[in-house]
Amino acid sequence: MQRLIELVELTRHETEVGRVMQICNACRYCEGFCGVFPAMTRRIEFARADIHFLANLCHNCGACLHACQYAPPHEFAVNVPQAMARVRGETYEHYAWPAPLGALYRRNGITVALALAAGFALFLALALLQGGSLWRAPNGGNFYAVFPHGVLVTLFGAAFGWAVLALTIGVARFWRDSWRQLSTASPRPEPGQALPVMAPALEAGKNALALTYLDGGHGEGCHEEDDRPTLWRRRWHHLTFWGFMLCFASTSVATVYHYAFGWQAPYAFDSLPVILGTLGGLGLLAGPAGLAWLSWRRHPAHGDAAQRPMDWGFIALLFFTALTGLALLVWRDTSAMTLLLVIHLGVVAALFVTLPYGKFAHAPFRLAALFKHALERRLPDRLRLGAD
Repeated sequence: MQRLIELVELTRHETEVGRVMQICNACRYCEGFCGVFPAMTRRIEFARADIHFLANLCHNCGACLHACQYAPPHEFAVNVPQAMARVRGETYEHYAWPAPLGALYRRNGITVALALAAGFALFLALALLQGGSLWRAPNGGNFYAVFPHGVLVTLFGAAFGWAVLALTIGVARFWRDSWRQLSTASPRPEPGQALPVMAPALEAGKNALALTYLDGGHGEGCHEEDDRPTLWRRRWHHLTFWGFMLCFASTSVATVYHYAFGWQAPYAFDSLPVILGTLGGLGLLAGPAGLAWLSWRRHPAHGDAAQRPMDWGFIALLFFTALTGLALLVWRDTSAMTLLLVIHLGVVAALFVTLPYGKFAHAPFRLAALFKHALERRLPDRLRLGAD
C-alpha cells in the first residue's frame, strides 16, 4: 500500500524521471557514464525515494544527453540531465526543515541574496552610526574594537548553527526515506552480518572530493554549450570547494589561537590564519566567477533554467564574501576598515542565512546519495531494489 501511495503522489517532474528511467533501463547504452545508470539497473520500478536518490546522484555532466539516440527531437524526448535537475530542486523543498521554509528554494535568487546582504550591512551600519561613524581613524586592523568578539561569535555562530541544523535534519529525512525503501524492498542481512559502512563512506567521500562523476564518464569533462566536453566545470568546482574549505580552516585556526593560546586578532600577514584565508579568498573569487560564466553559457537543455537564479544567488554571495574579505584584509589599517567590515559582515550573514535554502543544499544531499550508491554496490546479490 505504501508503494502504491508513493506512485500516486508523484509530481509531474518525478513522473517524468520515472518515465525516462524506464526507457533508459531498457536501453542501457549509458551504463558506464556515471553512478546513475548502474543504480538504475538495480531497480524494476521507481518510487519517490528511488527518484529522489537518482536525481541527487546525477551530477548533470550532460554526457548521456549527447549520447542518447532518444534525446529530443526524438518522440521519446529523453533528457536525463534536465529531468534530474528539476527533481533535485523538488527534493530540497520536500525535505526542507522547517517544512514551510521549503518554499524559499523557489524564491532564492541573486536579487534576494544581494538584498539580504545589503539589508544586513545597513542594519550593522545604522547600529554603528548610533555611537560614532563608519569612517574612523585607523586602529591597527582591530575588528573587535568595532564589534565586540562576543557579539560576533553569538550572532554568526547562531546563524551558522541554524544552517547546519536545518541541513542536517533535511538530509536525515532524505536518508530515512531512502533507507526505508532499501530495507523494505530487500532481504535483511543474515544474523551476525553487519552492513559494510566504512568502505562505502570512504568511497562516497573520495567521489565527492574528487568530483569523480564530473568527468562525463569518459574522462573528458562535462558538456556545457554543445557536444564538446570540457573539464572547466570540474576545475571551477574544485577552486570553489577548496577555497571555501581554506576559509573555514582559517577561521578554525583563528579560533584555536584565540581560545587556546590567547592570541588576539588581528594577525600578521604571514600568520597561518591570514595565509589560509587569503588563499581561500582567491579560490572563492576564481571558482564562483568561472561557474557563473559556465552557467551563463550553458545550453538550456542541460539543466533546469528555473533554478539558475538560485545558482547565481549562491555564487554571488560566495564571490562577494571573498571580495569583501580580501578588501578588508588589504585596507584593514586604513580609515575605510569599519565600512569594509560592515559590508563584509553583511554578505557573510546573508550567506549563512541562505545556506539551508539555496544551492548549497546540493552538497550534503549529493554526498548522501553517493553513500547510498556505494552501499548498494556492496550488496549486489541480496538486493533487488524496487521489487515487491
